[in-house]
Amino acid sequence: MAKKKSKNPPEKVFRIGFVSASVFGHEIETDEGSITIRSVNVQKRYKDEDDVKYTSSFNLAELPQAIRVLQLAQGYIERAEAEIILD
Repeated sequence: MAKKKSKNPPEKVFRIGFVSASVFGHEIETDEGSITIRSVNVQKRYKDEDDVKYTSSFNLAELPQAIRVLQLAQGYIERAEAEIILD
């Protein structure tokens, strides 16, 4: 059984304004060996008085930023998964 780390930092983060897309890699074992499965978390940073908070809700003006950071994350994942490493 694999040990789960208490913190899994993002592999890559794309940010435009206050909107960001974080790419997380998760190692899994297959019959062919270890592979990385990637997922993306999209969020917006905002301040509530003195506290910094995050949400996954976007208004109309923020949607282009959310779409763009998702496009950047998609390109990154496509390149990472298309790369073949020869031993």
